[in-house]
Amino acid sequence: MSSTLLEVTRAGHEEVERLERLIVKDLQIEPPTSKDRLFQSHRVRNMIDTITSTTEKLIEIYEDKDNARKDEIAALGGQTASGTNVFSAFYDRLKEIREYHRKHPAARVVDANEEYEGLLKEEPVIEFAGEEAFGRYLDMHELYNQYINSKFGEPIEYSAYLDVFSKPQNIPHKLKSTRQYMEYMENLLEYLIYFFQRTEPLQDLDRIFSKVVSEFEQQWAERKVQGWENDGQENGDAPAQHTIIDLDYYSTVEELMEVGPEKLKEASAALGLKTGGTVQQRAERLFLTKHIPLEKLDKKHFAKGTRGSGQNGAVVAGQDFDSLKDIALMEAKMKKICDLLSETIEQTKENVVKKQALTYEEMEQEREEEETQVDTESDDEEQQIYNPLKLPMGWDGKPIPYWLYKLHGLGQEFKCEICGNYSYWGRRAFERHFKEWRHQHGMRCLGIPNTKNFNEITSIEEAQALWKKIQERQGQNKWRPDLEEEYEDKEGNIYNKKTYTDLQRQGLI
Repeated sequence: MSSTLLEVTRAGHEEVERLERLIVKDLQIEPPTSKDRLFQSHRVRNMIDTITSTTEKLIEIYEDKDNARKDEIAALGGQTASGTNVFSAFYDRLKEIREYHRKHPAARVVDANEEYEGLLKEEPVIEFAGEEAFGRYLDMHELYNQYINSKFGEPIEYSAYLDVFSKPQNIPHKLKSTRQYMEYMENLLEYLIYFFQRTEPLQDLDRIFSKVVSEFEQQWAERKVQGWENDGQENGDAPAQHTIIDLDYYSTVEELMEVGPEKLKEASAALGLKTGGTVQQRAERLFLTKHIPLEKLDKKHFAKGTRGSGQNGAVVAGQDFDSLKDIALMEAKMKKICDLLSETIEQTKENVVKKQALTYEEMEQEREEEETQVDTESDDEEQQIYNPLKLPMGWDGKPIPYWLYKLHGLGQEFKCEICGNYSYWGRRAFERHFKEWRHQHGMRCLGIPNTKNFNEITSIEEAQALWKKIQERQGQNKWRPDLEEEYEDKEGNIYNKKTYTDLQRQGLI
């Protein structure tokens, strides 16, 4: 019954609206695990792609390039070649509907809601390598092997490579201009994009890269791209400083020969000149460029298939700046993705360091435990915790057994006025709190030292009364030199200090 163009249009709009509602409904559900979150993101991504393709079909129908939609609307209005006949068009359409139901008497109405609701339970197939652990870690072993076996790389450990692969500015420009480095950068960028699309399917990577390209173009024009600040300019201006020989300082070929064969060779190669021959022949070829522009120089002086450029007697490098710009742009994109995947890169580093201390059996056991833990966590969160007695929670997030609750006396409440009427449940927690910060702070506010004498005392009045008695007892036991210090006279009589000083003042001693 959906053979007509208008029915196809209506069904397309209905599908778009249903998918929009499903996306909202799916995103309202908080996924319990990272795996469920990934499934949810891919489901939403697939529905968005379906909406996009359906909308493109609807736009094509509304553009009506073949006038099919216009003709169908006219036919519904009864417009024919002979004139307008609304009733004949109506009865013809009614006849088609009856004929359809006569041929399909057992046709049932399909509830589209059930079909679309099944999309919420779908688990999309996402391809991850075993090392990637379902998107938690990066698997860069192939790129690592390509790096350490290249001229621009260095023999380092895999864990060290994870630190340096996102820092291409440390690689010299001379090594970046090679085909090997370009292939490596293409493979690296391709893998990071593919991994990012699998782990973050809802991110608009095209919009991110468009912003990166616009910023890169501005920085490249100003020569402010990180790692490429001192490189050559695009239109034949002065490139890297080590390739320049200012010929104004040399008046003869003999003076230019003193530069050395290697520098002459590099300067000639930068201009596209031949680099062979003796030192004198190289210097003569190079010295010709001081007074003759390269465009007018005889072709026999140039190497096969090359052509240099120079200005004002300065020898400049004839590099392919378009290719260098492409490499720099790939580096900029790679750095942006590394910033977005910074957390995953750190987790990968930690995982690599941890695996270095484990055997194969231990790694397999840990992987199985992680899988089972994820499953049990999702099952536990789905189940509602039944706790009618309001028992305390244990280390596993479940109520402790009732016998353990009674054994520790957790049903007994102890209040401490010194702690601000704070309640402690169980004898053990009550005895322990006398050494904790809350009780110590309360005693400090009262100006009383928190000693063993004040254990089991929770009332402020009792604590102050006890402290007063302790102070009085300390006053009675205090050393009193007037009464307890002894003095002896010449005859051997013993007096205390007060009596001795009184008799001495009276002259009796």
